[in-house]
Amino acid sequence: MAENVPIRILAIESSCDETATAVVENGRKLIANVVSTQIEIHKQYGGVFPEVASRQHVLAISTVIEETIRKAHMSVKDFDAIAVTRGPGLAGSLVVGVNAAKGLALATGLPLIGVNHLEGHIYSAWLYPQEEQEIPPVPEFPAVILLVSGGHSEIILMKSHLQYERLGGTLDDAAGEAFDKVARLIGLSYPGGPSIQKAAVLGDPKKFNFPRSRLEGTWDFSFSGLKTAVLRMVRQLEKESGELPVADLAASFQASVVDVLFEKTMMAARKYQAKSVVIAGGVSANQALRDAFKAQKEFSLFIPRLMFCTDNAAMVGAAAYQRFLLNRWDDFDMDVMPTWPLTRVSL
Repeated sequence: MAENVPIRILAIESSCDETATAVVENGRKLIANVVSTQIEIHKQYGGVFPEVASRQHVLAISTVIEETIRKAHMSVKDFDAIAVTRGPGLAGSLVVGVNAAKGLALATGLPLIGVNHLEGHIYSAWLYPQEEQEIPPVPEFPAVILLVSGGHSEIILMKSHLQYERLGGTLDDAAGEAFDKVARLIGLSYPGGPSIQKAAVLGDPKKFNFPRSRLEGTWDFSFSGLKTAVLRMVRQLEKESGELPVADLAASFQASVVDVLFEKTMMAARKYQAKSVVIAGGVSANQALRDAFKAQKEFSLFIPRLMFCTDNAAMVGAAAYQRFLLNRWDDFDMDVMPTWPLTRVSL
C-alpha cells in the first residue's frame, strides 16, 4: 500500500500503569496522543501495585479514548483499524485495554489488531509529531535494536519489518528494574530512572568503580551483581560516616549500566553488519545513554523522541500499521498474553 494513502489507526495501551490512546497515520505521523499516568499513585508503594493499576485503567479508559478522538478532530468513521497492546504486561491492566478495543471494533466494524508491547517500543523510532515540517528518515535493515524498558533488556536483530531474532537479554534484573532498586537503596524516589539521572548530573561517575558484567561470548546482560555492589557500598558508607554521597553513587551506577549497554550493542552491530542501531524503551530516555550512542559515528542511530520512550499508545499504532498492511488482523476471541516473547510475533 502506498505510503501517501492515509491509513489512520486508533491505538490503545494499558500494559502497566499508563492509560494511553493515540491516533497514528501511516505508521509514522502522530495525529493525537493522550496519556493518563499513575506515577503519583504508585510512588507510595515504591513500584506499580497491579490491582490499583487495573482499577485506575477502568476509571480512565473511556475518558482518554474520547479525549484522543476529540484532539484528532475525527470520529470513529475516520479510522481504518483499532489497535491495542495484548502483552506482555500486567494481566489485569491488559484486560482493560483489550476489552475497550474489542468494544470499539465490534461497534464500528473496524479490524482489530493486537500488538506486542515490545514491538511497539521498537516502532516508536518510526514516529514523529505532525507538527514537524520535515519527515525524518527511518531505520534501514538489518538493524540492531537495544530494547531497554522497566522489565526488559534485550538485543534484537531486526532483519525486516516484523522480523526479529533475539540475540541476548537480561539474565536477572533488567536495566530499568536495576535503576528502580538502586534508587531505593540510595534514598531516591520512584521511578528510579529519572531520579538517578537527575542526581547523577551533580555526581562523579568515576567516584566508585562499580563492576561491569560483560558476560563475554554472549549478548546477555546481568545487573544483579552491580546492584549488590551498590548495596555493599551503601552499607559501608553508612557505617563509616552515616551519610551517603547520593550524586556520586547515582553517577557511578549510571555509568556502569550505560557502559555495558553501549559496548554490547556496538559489538552486536559490528558482528551482524547492521545498517542502523535503534535504542528503544523507557530507559532510552536516559540522557547519559543517549549521549553515549550519539557520540559514535559508525552506525546510523535512531532513538525515539522523549515523548515516545516511555509507555504510550502511538508506538502501538506504529507497529499495528505494519500488520494492517499485511491483513494480520485478530478475531474477537483474542486474549491477553502477560508473557509474550517478541520472537513469537516475528513473521
